[in-house]
Parts: sequence; structure tokens; C-alpha cells
Amino acid sequence: MDPGSAPRTVEDIFKDYSGRRAGIVRALTLDVDEFYAQCDPDKENLCLYGHSNNTWEVNLPAEEVPPELPEPALGINFARDGMDRRDWLSLIAVHSDSWLLSVAFYLGARLNRNDRKRLFSMINEHPTVFEVVSDRRQSREKSGIDSGSKSKLSKRSSDGQIKSNSRMAEEGFDEDDDEHSETLCGACGGSYSADEFWIACDVCERWFHGKCVKITPAKAESIKQYKCPRCSSKKARQ
Repeated sequence: MDPGSAPRTVEDIFKDYSGRRAGIVRALTLDVDEFYAQCDPDKENLCLYGHSNNTWEVNLPAEEVPPELPEPALGINFARDGMDRRDWLSLIAVHSDSWLLSVAFYLGARLNRNDRKRLFSMINEHPTVFEVVSDRRQSREKSGIDSGSKSKLSKRSSDGQIKSNSRMAEEGFDEDDDEHSETLCGACGGSYSADEFWIACDVCERWFHGKCVKITPAKAESIKQYKCPRCSSKKARQ
């Protein structure tokens, strides 16, 4: 990274953090099979990098010493075949959370006390990568949604139709948006928003932004049973 182009303000640093986080979340969820294949234990020490443009990369660590930015956990590939796959992904998620914070506060080294506090508050509004990957918060969301308010999100209703959030708002359901504020997209980890189309996987029951899984309200109308990319890939491997 060119020092002259490094993020300077709280907003710039948070945008950089959000892009890197989104890339890592994608690697450990939607692109998990590709990520798993790239982490060959027979290769040298590998790291998982999230980039500010929402992409991810598995690569060797930086050669320069000291590195331009803090480096992520080294050698993530070595434990791949010696651990349960879910536990391995969760471990990488924890290390990735630590790396994301270290990069953010490295970039924010010149911020004053109040700005550092504001940066952390903005970061803390989002679930950690570990929470997204391990479903720690998903279990709480399911219990709230299953208690009778499933139709608040974009879910197939009892008559077989898909209802979007915009339609729900028109019908007067927008007053209880707060009860879904912790619902997370299974692809990007983003929080629920009433002005976006969401759809639930009928297999794992995780929720997704329609745009993250490339499903539009019109396309959803013709789907009898929706399976997210992860569940579809599991069936293909069986």
C-alpha cells in the first residue's frame, strides 16, 4: 500500500476494514470449497488475506521485514486435514478477526482518543467473522424468527409466495424492525435492513441478501425450494 493512499479518516479506515472483512467472510462461507482447496497442507506457510475491495486471497506472507501492514495468521493450511472442518474454519475466523482489528488500528495509529473510540464502536456494530462462520448469533436469530415472525423477512409464506421486506413494510410490519436487527446475511455477514430483499435457505435456514446469492424477488417466485450455494455444493459432493 502506498503510504500516500493509506486511509486517514475514521470513515476511510472503517471502509477499508469492511471491505477486508467482507472478503474473508466470503472465503469462509460462500467460497468455502475453493478456499479449502487452496489451503493445501503440502504447500508452504499460507495466509488468508482480505482486501479492501471485498475480495480474498490465499498466499504466502509478505517477504519484506517489517511488513507494510500487520500480517494474518501464518500456516493456516497445515492444520486443515488434522481438524474437523468446521473447527478449522472457526479457528481461522478467530485469527482473521484479530488481524482485521490489528490492520484497522495500525492504519488509525494517528487518530486521537475519541476517533479511536468511534472507530471501534463502528467496527463493533458488526458481528465478528467468528460469529458469522460459527453461527453463534444465528441460533439466537432463528429462535426469534421461528417464534411467529418469519414472514417479516423475505421467506416463503404459507401460500407459497415470496414476500419482500418492502411489501412487508407497506403492510405495517415495519414497526418491529428492531427484533430482526441482529439477523445476519449468511454470505456477507451484514445486518438486516428493511429496505432490502432477503431470502432464507430451506435446508440450513440461514438468511441471505438476495443480491449476495444473486436471487431477485421475481426469480424467487419461481423457486419451490431454495438452497443456498453452500447447501447446493454439499449435495453435489455427496
